[in-house]
Amino acid sequence: MSQTGPLTAVVPDSAAGRRLDQVLADLFPEHSRSRLAGWIKSGDVLVDDKPARPRDPVLGGETVTMTVTLDVQTHAVAEDIPLEVLYEDAHLLVLDKPAGLVVHPGAGNPGGTLMNALLHHDPHLELLPRAGIVHRLDKDTSGVMVVARTLEAHTALVAQLSARDVHRQYLAVVVGALVSGGTVDAPIDRHPRDRLKMGVREDGKPAVTHYRLRERFRAHTALECRLETGRTHQIRVHMAHLKHPIVGDPLYGGALKLPKGASEALVAALRGFKRQALHAQVLEFEHPVTGELVRCEAPVPPDLRALLQALREDTAAHLEVERSRR
Repeated sequence: MSQTGPLTAVVPDSAAGRRLDQVLADLFPEHSRSRLAGWIKSGDVLVDDKPARPRDPVLGGETVTMTVTLDVQTHAVAEDIPLEVLYEDAHLLVLDKPAGLVVHPGAGNPGGTLMNALLHHDPHLELLPRAGIVHRLDKDTSGVMVVARTLEAHTALVAQLSARDVHRQYLAVVVGALVSGGTVDAPIDRHPRDRLKMGVREDGKPAVTHYRLRERFRAHTALECRLETGRTHQIRVHMAHLKHPIVGDPLYGGALKLPKGASEALVAALRGFKRQALHAQVLEFEHPVTGELVRCEAPVPPDLRALLQALREDTAAHLEVERSRR
């Protein structure tokens, strides 16, 4: 399946002297600069019926004609998998992804993914890169995600993410009682020995996570984490780097640590929590078409609520014991 058609625009006089590829990015914002440059180089862009080069300057007043072909970008099968939609319009979707749902098909997960679900929800997404998915969450991280439904929205959202203009706020439960918030500014890249893991490395890509205390327990802390960058496993790696790994994290959490004198309920809650206690709670960004602020919040899922409640009850019980001894 593909879409083909001519697109025509007149170069404004105010653009005189600018490069053709830069002007096209303004005239056709639904397409990325790399896609536009490729069409120019392949001869699919004509300026006053003549081929041109990306770096050629414009004079103003020229007629630009693009003959574009949008081939299928996403090769996956549509599957009727329920989606929890937080916001939807003609340009984008905001979803609450459950823990356990893989975002993209891959080795070991050929189907049953968010991408398969999206293609069932909106078959036109097959024309967009990765079915409109512009960022991802780990399989066992729950929470809010945005998906583009048009090329214009996809291009704009990717640009916002690259410019760090998207507010992404997470709830994390970590091991250890922290006394204050802070910032982790530590580069991340693939672990040198374990290819399934990421790690803090001097030669890694810049990664910044801001965190602040949300709730303190006897031997654990609920944190509000805000991403400045979006590296793979970023919060999980940074918390482990601080020696406060996320509860239940199978890659970075290490052996289960039970607080001294933990109640049976808390022991059961900690042992039964089989995923990282990490939830993408808030996503805030500028609507790619209207420019309005879009803010969506995904409710804390039941398993994480139950863990927090067990931690609260354990902490309260020990405080009561301490008071009775005074």
